[in-house]
Amino acid sequence: MTQWSIREEAPPAGKDYVSVSLEKDQLYDGPLVLVNRDHPVRTLARNIVALPSGILQASNQEEPIISLEATCLAQLSSLIRACRASTKIAVVSGYRSLASQKRLYENSLRDNGEAFTESYVALPGASEHQTGLAVDVGIYDGELDYIRPSFPDQGAAAIFKRLAAKFGFIQRYSDNKTHLTGIAAELWHFRYVGSPHAELMEREGLCLEEYTDFVRQYAYGGKHLYIETNETLSEIYFAEASAPSVYVPVPSARGESWQLSGNNGDGYVVTAAYPKAGSRHG
Repeated sequence: MTQWSIREEAPPAGKDYVSVSLEKDQLYDGPLVLVNRDHPVRTLARNIVALPSGILQASNQEEPIISLEATCLAQLSSLIRACRASTKIAVVSGYRSLASQKRLYENSLRDNGEAFTESYVALPGASEHQTGLAVDVGIYDGELDYIRPSFPDQGAAAIFKRLAAKFGFIQRYSDNKTHLTGIAAELWHFRYVGSPHAELMEREGLCLEEYTDFVRQYAYGGKHLYIETNETLSEIYFAEASAPSVYVPVPSARGESWQLSGNNGDGYVVTAAYPKAGSRHG
């Protein structure tokens, strides 16, 4: 049985942090960037790579070659393998440029009308697909709808949804969060946010808008968030961005690794992973 514990507490006395210098544009990059109508995409996507031949790809003229951000793609590949669904689950859409999103939006307005388009197609500049961190998947049956692919709560799709958080993915849009996300429920749209954030969001029932606010509670200098599982101990905290170039504190002790993500708004989320052996905090 998987162990999972969450605690809020100040770092232990004597724990060392060092400051790393960041440029302002890094505020708009990383797996936890919030993208919606109020938080548009501010930088070009990085590390975009094409799907390998081992991942089933739905054929569509909108995306003749589907691509994703490299880490997102690697985790998606692992997730599909874990589901044993390489011949059942197809990737329908991945990275889209601003021009591609604009074309999709305008075509949908023409073909499907305003109400449908506002529910299921993000505004150009406000689409997660422009980050390379969002992927639409469907159960492959020869063809799949590009905007609303079939991904029911059964079979391989149900297994995918059950395992998604373990590999860093969340189902981004659900019925009960539409008032926050501005997008109708999309059973097929998954967003890579990384671990342990995906598991925590799932356990707490938080969409990314809510999680962005949630993490702000754990600002550097106060209580941090600690998550412990059978394998890992993670520390999560928030660092505010307040200048054109900022210095963000990160753990300095040996043995841990850390990652940093902007939130596309007012600060950075630091996620540190520690070895389980030794003291309680690493």
